[in-house]
Amino acid sequence: MRRRVVVTGIGCVTPLGTQVHELWENLVAGHSGVGPTTLFDASSFPTKISAEVRDWTIADVGEDPDVWKNRSRHTCFAAGAAKQAVECSGVLGTVEPTRFGVYLGAGEGQQDFFQFSKMMTAAVSTGELSLKTFLEAGLKELQPQAELEQEPNMPAGYLAGMFDAQGPNVNCLTACAASSQAIGEATEILRRGEADVMLSGGTHSMIHPFGVTGFNLLTALSERNDEPERASRPFDLNRDGFVLGEGGAMVVLEEYEHARARGAQIYGEILGYGTTADAFRITDTHPEGRGATSCIKMALADAGKNIDEVNYINAHGTSTAVNDKVETLAVRKSFGEYADQIPVSSTKSMTGHLIAAAGATELIICLMTLKHGVVPPTINYETPDPNCDLDYVPNVAREHKCDTVLSNSFGFGGQNITLVAGRV
Repeated sequence: MRRRVVVTGIGCVTPLGTQVHELWENLVAGHSGVGPTTLFDASSFPTKISAEVRDWTIADVGEDPDVWKNRSRHTCFAAGAAKQAVECSGVLGTVEPTRFGVYLGAGEGQQDFFQFSKMMTAAVSTGELSLKTFLEAGLKELQPQAELEQEPNMPAGYLAGMFDAQGPNVNCLTACAASSQAIGEATEILRRGEADVMLSGGTHSMIHPFGVTGFNLLTALSERNDEPERASRPFDLNRDGFVLGEGGAMVVLEEYEHARARGAQIYGEILGYGTTADAFRITDTHPEGRGATSCIKMALADAGKNIDEVNYINAHGTSTAVNDKVETLAVRKSFGEYADQIPVSSTKSMTGHLIAAAGATELIICLMTLKHGVVPPTINYETPDPNCDLDYVPNVAREHKCDTVLSNSFGFGGQNITLVAGRV
């Protein structure tokens, strides 16, 4: 018999709150974390807005800023969220280190655009590109540890050291689905009995010139620069792209009997995990939603739940024309006529899109929905789109008792993840 997996700790560092209670209060109030970009001068970019983590440092969770000063922004977010989650769980001292693992969906560290620009300027100073000069400038300008800190596996390594987690240590990077996939795979490790506790989640920051340039080239970002708080508008007819965000979110996953034996507080149970690929295009989901549909159905089957047992869906809901239309179609194909009875909201309307950290953040939101019996809204929903015809909980949070909730994460590359969580 497979082992049950529950969530006993949660933590986050996001644009809408750097603690879970703060994030939740702002979501229920319908606040936005979007504003003008300040991490670099974006005045010449088509998109000048983002959802930044503001007024937070690693010192806020008791860490020495001098120790962390050369570590990447996303690594600091991971550490901040993880310290909250682990302290919340009370698990330290109750688990053998070799039975405690880490599984993250962390993105790459921030690229140093300005140092790279110096290297390129030197390399073309004679009118032609000189790779020799480029290398010489790089050896002079680049800081070795800063280059190492860009590797996606670094946050998982640091977290293992912080908590003496000597068990499995893994990082996956499947774009916007990464942290949901990490949680799903960490759940499987616990189900198989390869660990008793897993720290899982995601972290990412792409608010830098390379990141914004890439998404602008893909025409994926909103250019509603004059109204930042109204820019992210999932499922609205007048949506024009997503708002890039950043942050970290972590959960402590624990085998149920282990958690019960120590009297742990339980936020919910991970009931189901679905993972599929569109096998279609790198940046586009399949127009018929085949991967997303099969993913939702797989997760429900894994959870042993009928469609009429799902009380809420936290949508991937990016605010792009294609994603919102296809996700709506996938929900309809998965739930049939019952789809009209399920509240569906996109909290990216308030947090922005945290990329690799999005799924873990949204799972925490689902767990808070279970706890409080309140469904957060989709803000900025003003003009219905005929292709998006579900109940998106427009603009105002809604009281709604939930026993089973579902979270979708669909990433570039056609990676689809669905998690199902429920009360214990």
